[in-house]
Amino acid sequence: MPKILVVDDEPNITEILEIAFQDDGMDVFKSGSGKDALKILRKQEIDVVVSDIMMPDLSGVDLLSEAKQFAPNTPFIMITAFASTETAIEALQHGAYDYVTKPFGMEELRSIVHQALETRNTRKVKPAITPDETVYRTIGTVAMGDSTTRITGESGTGQALVARAVHEASHRREKPFVSINCSAFPETLLESELFGYMKGAFTGATTNKKGLFEAAGGGSIFLDEIGDMTPAMQVKLLRVLQERSFRPLGGNEEISVDVRVIAATNQDLQTRIADCLFREDLYYRIAVINIHMPALRERAEDIRLLAFYFLRHYAEKAGKSISGISPEALQILESYDWPGNVRQLENTIERAVALETTQAIQPERLPDTVHKRTSPLEREIFSLPEGPFDLENFLSEVETSLIGQALQQSDGNQTLTARRLMLTKGSLRHKIQSLQIKT
Repeated sequence: MPKILVVDDEPNITEILEIAFQDDGMDVFKSGSGKDALKILRKQEIDVVVSDIMMPDLSGVDLLSEAKQFAPNTPFIMITAFASTETAIEALQHGAYDYVTKPFGMEELRSIVHQALETRNTRKVKPAITPDETVYRTIGTVAMGDSTTRITGESGTGQALVARAVHEASHRREKPFVSINCSAFPETLLESELFGYMKGAFTGATTNKKGLFEAAGGGSIFLDEIGDMTPAMQVKLLRVLQERSFRPLGGNEEISVDVRVIAATNQDLQTRIADCLFREDLYYRIAVINIHMPALRERAEDIRLLAFYFLRHYAEKAGKSISGISPEALQILESYDWPGNVRQLENTIERAVALETTQAIQPERLPDTVHKRTSPLEREIFSLPEGPFDLENFLSEVETSLIGQALQQSDGNQTLTARRLMLTKGSLRHKIQSLQIKT
C-alpha cells in the first residue's frame, strides 16, 4: 500500500485529499505544517508527498529542500495558489516532481500522484537540480534583466517554450508576449508584420495596421528562426535594437518602442556571418545572453518525464482515462535518439493517445520509425576510399572540426561544449591542447 503524505495548513484541503487517496487504496498521512511534516518524513518511509507551498512556519519549498537531505528519492508534488512561472521554477529547481495550482481538479492531481509513484518505482527521482544541469536556473537569472537574449539549439528542442518562460519570469510578465517565425514570411510581409503600416502605404492598405513591435509594447517579442532573415531586414532590425524606435511602412514619424527581444535559431550564425548571410553587428546585438537548449538525445533521462507529461496533457484533452505507459513502450521511447527532439516526442505521444484503447500506451501504438533503434556504428557516415588511408590523421581532422564547431556554437563556453560532446571538462581541455585547437 503506497504511503502518501499530505501537507497543508488548511484542514479542509487535507481532509478532502485524505478521503480521495484512501479511496485509491493509499495509506494517507496528514500534516498541517511544514515542521510537523519533517518529523513524519524522518519517522516514516513516504512514497510521495503532496504539499502546499505557502505555509506559515515552513514553506513547501523549504520542506522539500530539507527533506531531500534524508529522503532524496521521495517525489514532491507542490500545490500553489500563485500560478506564476517563478513559483514553478523555484519548486522545480529544488527537485519537485510536478506542481498544480489552486483550484485544482482531483483527477489531475490523482494522475500526477500515480505517475510520480510509477517514476519512483522505476528510477530514482533526480535530487535538487544544480545550475549547470538545467536551463531553469538560467531562465530565472536571465529574466531579471532586459538584455536581448538568444536561444540556440536544434529544431524542436523547445526554444519557444524557453522564450515564453523568460517573459513570464520577468517584470514584463503582465505585458504582451508576441512571437513570429521569421522564416514563414517573405521580406515585404515580414516588415509589415514587425513594424506595421499606414493607410495607403501600398495597394490594399485601407487602414492603419499596428506591427508586432508596437503590439508588444512593454512586453517581449520572440523572433524565431532569426537566421533566415534577409540582409535588408537585418539592417532594419539592427536599427530598432540600436535606436529603440522604428517607422511603419508609409509612415513619417518614429514610434518609440520598449520591448525585450528574444531571438532563436537552429543555424550556426558564425558560419552564416562567414558566408556574408548574417550581419556580424546584429549577431553581437542579439547574443548579449545565450541560452542553449540541448538535444533530447543529450538528456535521455528526461524522455520518461516528458512522455508522461505529454500523456497527461493529451489524455485529458481527449477525455481518455489513459494513465500509464507500458514498460515495453517506455523501453522503446528511451532507446530512440529523437532527431526531431521534444516536438517529435510530443507528436508521438499525441498520436499514441489518439490510438490507444487500453489504460496504458502499448508498443504497437508507437510509429514504426520509433521502433527502429539506430546505433551510431550502424550509420554510414563515411565511405572508405580506395588505396592506402591514414586513419589516425583523418580521425584527428574530424575531431578537430567537430570540437571547433561545438565551441563556436557555444560561443567558446567549454562547459557547454563538453556537455554537448558528452565529455568531461578535463577531457575536452586535453583534446583542445593536443589537437592545438584555437579557442
